[in-house]
Amino acid sequence: MSTTDAILAFAAAPHRLPAKAAADARRLVRDTLAVGIAGSTAPGAEAVLAAARAMGAGAEVPLLGRADRLPAPGAAMVNAFQIHCLEWDAVHEPAVVHAMSVVTAAVHAVAHRLGGVDEDRALTALCVGVEIACLLGVAATTPLSFFRPATAGVMGAALACGRLVGLARLDDVLGLAHAQAAGTMQAHVEGSLALPVQVALAARAAVTAVDLAAAGMTAPHDVLEGQFGYMTLFDRGALSPHVASLGTHWRMCEISVKPWPCGRASHGLLSVLEGRGKVGAVEAHVPPLVARLVGRPWLDGMTPSYARLCLPFLAGLMMADGHIDPRRFTPASFGDARLRALGARLSVKVDSNPDLNALSPQRMMVDGESITVPDTLGSPAAPLSAGQQAAKESLALSLAARPAPFDPLAMLTGKTA
Repeated sequence: MSTTDAILAFAAAPHRLPAKAAADARRLVRDTLAVGIAGSTAPGAEAVLAAARAMGAGAEVPLLGRADRLPAPGAAMVNAFQIHCLEWDAVHEPAVVHAMSVVTAAVHAVAHRLGGVDEDRALTALCVGVEIACLLGVAATTPLSFFRPATAGVMGAALACGRLVGLARLDDVLGLAHAQAAGTMQAHVEGSLALPVQVALAARAAVTAVDLAAAGMTAPHDVLEGQFGYMTLFDRGALSPHVASLGTHWRMCEISVKPWPCGRASHGLLSVLEGRGKVGAVEAHVPPLVARLVGRPWLDGMTPSYARLCLPFLAGLMMADGHIDPRRFTPASFGDARLRALGARLSVKVDSNPDLNALSPQRMMVDGESITVPDTLGSPAAPLSAGQQAAKESLALSLAARPAPFDPLAMLTGKTA
């Protein structure tokens, strides 16, 4: 059996989720949907909604934090944008993939279009999609050039939705997802809102891949390891060493949540600065990927998207406020001389970590004190407390465009008790 055949067999196979994987899936769905609700009032959300409405009206699928409903592809697009646009969504750190974002938005859309599905069915499809997206990420040995949350996300999400619908030809679903896979790191470099748009388009593409396959459209099948397949163009690496664990070790249990609405690579430093107030001098000794993702300068006139990935701004904000509030990403904050002076106390130094996809460990020097961060706050090894998670959820839900009761599993499955 080829590697691709093994992945397709896993996507189609009956699975009984271990209790831990099911519990983590429920917890992460709650976190993801809360973040998506918060994104309903974020910069760019109205533009994405307008674009989705222009694709066609309908009332199939509800939008997170809004009264609107759209056909499944448009709803997946809007909801995925809202989930990722505040940089508050969960991430599988070894894979460098926001594994819940595309998959949750796509599964939510298809479940509602089906008229509602059972919880176990939805959670199993979600876990399968997340597993495949993470698999593509952990297999990569090259640094990010394409935006992996979108490119790996669409592959996992399409197979999750194909499974949910019950399609027999998942090879065509995978091929049609590959045909639409896109998104590069240029948007990340520039701090552009096109970054969450790439996640949005990946969720829409996942639903579209299923619709095309259901209508009889065929596709190339060697799209993971072929001459122009995923592991040739988007990332380099070997899938085969990781395939044996499919169905026995669920990567859903490895996903980290973000306490703060900013790039995950910044959270090691922020966790050290939290509660310290203003400090004199800070050195962040970080892996190359961390420096590449968030070690960017504070720029005049920077955008909120850029600032969420700007370590000096985030450090200054944490020293001044003691937390990171998404409502502080404004021109007034970016031009605040006091914040800028605090951020200037930080210097970023690249360590000798040879892993080009590593986010940890990190080491901080704070006023001469050396502090090692082996596991970042919010990871499975350093989980948020119940109080921290509740505070995040409360803030996220308060940002909804239209407040409403929050029942995450009913929202995901489209089914009420």
